[in-house]
Parts: sequence; C-alpha cells; structure tokens
Amino acid sequence: MINIFMAVFFLTLGFASVDPFFFIGYLISIAIFGLYQAIFMANAGGAWDNAKKVVEVDLKEKGTALHDATVVGYTVGDPYKDTSSVAMNPIIKFTTLFGLLAVLFIGIAFVFVFVWRSFYAMRIESVVSSGSPTGQVSTEAA
Repeated sequence: MINIFMAVFFLTLGFASVDPFFFIGYLISIAIFGLYQAIFMANAGGAWDNAKKVVEVDLKEKGTALHDATVVGYTVGDPYKDTSSVAMNPIIKFTTLFGLLAVLFIGIAFVFVFVWRSFYAMRIESVVSSGSPTGQVSTEAA
C-alpha cells in the first residue's frame, strides 16, 4: 500500500513541477484511462459469467470439460465484474483528489517560504554603538 502511495505522490509532484498544463493532462488522462479500464473489466467479467450460464442452461453440458473451463473463467470473471471494475472509481477519485491537494500543499509551502524569506530572513539588523544616546550608528573611527 505504501509503495502505491509513494508512486502516486512522486508522480503527481513530478508532473506538477514540469508544467501546469502537463499536470492537467496527467489528471485528465488518469480519469479517462480509469473510466475505460473499469468499463473493460465490467464487460469482460460479465462475458465470462455469461459464458458459464450459456454452457449450463443452453447447452446443458454441466459436468463436462467445457463446463470446467467455463467455471475457471467464471472464477476470474466474477471478481472482475463485481469488485475490480467497481474499485476503479475510488482509485480515480483518490488519484485526482490527491494530485490537486498535493499541488495545493506544495503551493502553500512555497508561500510560507516566500513570506519567511521576505519578512524574516532579509531583515537588516541595526548596530547600536554604546556611546550614541540617539541610537545612531557612529561613522567615526574610534
């Protein structure tokens, strides 16, 4: 699980750092690819499930080698149809939402770094000599 998270995290930040339009293309391609992958998995799982039903009901060949082959296909097709294709939706949502949030957090971090550098890191420290009552810096050599 952590490997997938790290891959999505660094890919997202890498694509976001190249160009804003490159990042937008990355998010759109994830959504489109995930949509078509989910449709493919649902259709393939349904086809394997229906193949077993055709052999059992229409061909009435239950208990034969053909039926055993369709049962093997059914064991692959049922998870495709019921779980994997449905699980693509959260993956698409997580990737796009995390991508946008990661870029937002990086942007906020850059703002904080800019504010810190602007207001605190570039301050000019005043040098006060002990002999000057007004706090002015003396230019005379002692």
